[in-house]
Amino acid sequence: MAESSWLERPGLDKAAGEEFLREAFQVLLDEAVRKGTDVTEKVCDWKEPQELRELLDLELRSSGELPERLLERCRDVIRYSVKTCHPRFFNQLFSGLDHHALAGRLITETLNTSQYTYEIAPVFVLMEEVVLAKLRELVGWSSGDGIFCPGGSISNMYAMNVARFHHFPESRQKGSWALPRLALFTSRESHYSIQKGAAFLGIGTDNVHLVGTDERGKMIPEELEKEIQRVKAEGAKPFFVCATCGTTVLGAFDPLDGIADICQRHGLWFHVDAAWGGSALLSSKHRHLLTGIERADSVAWNPHKMLTVGLQCSAFLLRDTSGLLQRCHGAGATYLFQPDKFYDVTYDTGDKTLQCGRRVDCLKLWLLWKAAGTEGLARRVERAFAYTRYLAKEVKRRDGFQLVLEPEFINLCFWFVPPSLRGREGSPDYWPRLGKVAPAIKERMMRKGSMMVGYQPHGARVNFFRQIVTNPTVTKDDLDFFLDEIERLGQDL
Repeated sequence: MAESSWLERPGLDKAAGEEFLREAFQVLLDEAVRKGTDVTEKVCDWKEPQELRELLDLELRSSGELPERLLERCRDVIRYSVKTCHPRFFNQLFSGLDHHALAGRLITETLNTSQYTYEIAPVFVLMEEVVLAKLRELVGWSSGDGIFCPGGSISNMYAMNVARFHHFPESRQKGSWALPRLALFTSRESHYSIQKGAAFLGIGTDNVHLVGTDERGKMIPEELEKEIQRVKAEGAKPFFVCATCGTTVLGAFDPLDGIADICQRHGLWFHVDAAWGGSALLSSKHRHLLTGIERADSVAWNPHKMLTVGLQCSAFLLRDTSGLLQRCHGAGATYLFQPDKFYDVTYDTGDKTLQCGRRVDCLKLWLLWKAAGTEGLARRVERAFAYTRYLAKEVKRRDGFQLVLEPEFINLCFWFVPPSLRGREGSPDYWPRLGKVAPAIKERMMRKGSMMVGYQPHGARVNFFRQIVTNPTVTKDDLDFFLDEIERLGQDL
């Protein structure tokens, strides 16, 4: 066929495409939404990698396949994927499925725009502005700046980069040659993205100073002060402190006011990584955990975790109103950010980000917020706390279950001690043997597909379970099943 004749008709069959979409959406609704949230279905259908490769037939070939075969492939993808929306998925800091947020995600994917200029994303530029302002209001700021980022790790890296620019604006052009040896501070319990960010930004992991924590995993302000003084005496230049609200394992909240006092005294940028714990700000009962957060210079907050917004929805919030983000990152690309456009170009917000193309992450949260209201989101947070209180009470009541510590947040950390180890706490092999229990139970539950929960060691503590419930469809029956299943799977260990 001559090339010119190709151009006389569309290169896609729209009618066939729409029919495929109708059928694919039905597969999505039946297999992922309905079965994926059905407590009688498996959380996962475990296969070893080689078997899974063969089942999925992942090879890409020169010729295409018929719609019927493609729909089967869609079913296979869903079947062999972990159902994170299942009521018995407790493995990560995110879980569950909100139908309104999912609608927002589907609309976002369909519109397929980039959040950099008003001309290509007018609705979402305005929407992002409103959503970020609402989040800042909950932090306690009446003004400020911010963007949605591809994850909390990137939000923390933004904070480090902006703080460095704030202290040393010449570093943007001259690089590390213009800088003294920098030092930043965070707790031993902080997220690993601080270490990664220091490496990525050229600060160096040797210049990340880990501050001591108390028995609950909270940063000790007096230790921070000592560490700053020590580093200064060695000739380094402190510039940044990261406090954590909701540490990954123990769920600890650092004492923000005490840390803010130290940052103010030394002139340091104060960042709060509230990626996990930030949503507690929605609840009048629990926002006290973040007392002092309004004194931060910047905050990271991931609504995709506790609020069931869906991956990903991560906000980087700034108290600054001077255009710091724009000055730090702006490049003024004239093919995107022309100054002579016919509208107000201050709405072209994309130049203040590190990315060029940036997906829309505000719609799913906005639509969920419209559906539930602030009060509904607060109830979701309070329900998560209620789940944890119930489980903690049950763990203390049941034989063989032992809390690592009383939960302050919704991280429930505990050991299951099988009958073979009970009463043997004084034996030299007790802790090594107990450390093997959680991995063995985890393997059994995944092969069975009954549920998923995370485990890890922590300092001198051997492996223990860390149970998180954020899915609002979870009921007391699911929580009782969780503890019963741990007992069933570990009884003979």
